[in-house]
Amino acid sequence: MPIMADPVSDPVVPATVHLVGAGPGDPELLTIKAVRLIRDARLIVHDGLVSDEILALASPDAELISVAKQRSRHSMPQEAINALLVRFALAGESVVRLKGGDPFIFGRGGEEMEACRAAGVPVEIVPGVSAAIGAAAQAQLPLTHRDASSAVTFVAGQCKGLRDQDWSGLAGKGRTLVIYMGVATAAQIADKLIADGVSPGLPVAVLENGTRADMRTLRTLLADLGDMVAREAVVSPALIVVGEVARYALAQDVLAGWVQRQEYGAEMRS
Repeated sequence: MPIMADPVSDPVVPATVHLVGAGPGDPELLTIKAVRLIRDARLIVHDGLVSDEILALASPDAELISVAKQRSRHSMPQEAINALLVRFALAGESVVRLKGGDPFIFGRGGEEMEACRAAGVPVEIVPGVSAAIGAAAQAQLPLTHRDASSAVTFVAGQCKGLRDQDWSGLAGKGRTLVIYMGVATAAQIADKLIADGVSPGLPVAVLENGTRADMRTLRTLLADLGDMVAREAVVSPALIVVGEVARYALAQDVLAGWVQRQEYGAEMRS
């Protein structure tokens, strides 16, 4: 006589949480593995930056839970997101945690991985094309170039203690600085870099809505960065690329607006 499992006494085996990178927006940049997991998922917990085209790949029977972030605040605090993933997994429900870009580049994937590990929940990381890599490729902006840059640094421009962070040596000759989440603090970022010795005349590119149909690539100089973001009504998601490599981008040069304002100001003072 076969032995039947006792649903009351037999513990539920934790399911796997898949931390999946959805890339910067273009569904054709998804990995094959990411597409398979999205299509097979019964439960998807996703960020607001995941495009509608990518979410449309999910099964009509899948449950989609948004934990979108608005104005530096999650609709659900990060600790609650961690707990949500763990709770579903411990109940035996496999979860696809769908994150814009790559889970491990400013995606808080490390925190969610730690929470799963601490709870004894299996976790798998599926990398995605990062926003910087995808947007730069779309703009034909090489983040490294033998004639311009041999080093790249990624930093977050919207976090606590921005003024106190040490960015010395991250931008300048032979280096590329890529700033995530820097639209709201663009003026402070420019002031910070210039105060640290970076030339005000260093080229800067802003990549808005990278890889999407409405992507814009704007180019100016570091001294104009804050004014340009306001003048051109740049919105998130957008990346700021500081360095000589910005000269190679297929971009709209918008420095003229700043030059005109400088000339007008000089006339008013004379």
